[in-house]
Amino acid sequence: QVQLVDSGGGSVQAGGSLRLSCAASIHTGYTGCMGWFRQAPGKGREAVATIDSVGNTNYAVSVKGRFTISRDNAKNTLYLLMNNLKADDTAMYYCAARSSGGCVVCSGDTCNRFYVYWGQGTQVTVST
Repeated sequence: QVQLVDSGGGSVQAGGSLRLSCAASIHTGYTGCMGWFRQAPGKGREAVATIDSVGNTNYAVSVKGRFTISRDNAKNTLYLLMNNLKADDTAMYYCAARSSGGCVVCSGDTCNRFYVYWGQGTQVTVST
């Protein structure tokens, strides 16, 4: 059974940095797309960044230039380095993975159709 375990969230002041990690217990040679999503209170789920098995990335406009997604295929670990954090980045962050295949742009509940494995979430709170 596939499990994703998110970690690395916390409380920081605006302008600070955090690095999220997602450890995936998944079969050797997994090549599906992985990504980070977030959901703030009262808002829908938003795709933050995705990365495929060869390193092609896609970012939400709101985080481009501040966040960097990466993955270590040998360790089946996904990362999200978040710099220059803003109050609007406050949310629960989830890592997710497809069973196979490339990345799909999605939002809200439709993401469940494409990303079938989800972490438990890690809270990021940015104060001003």
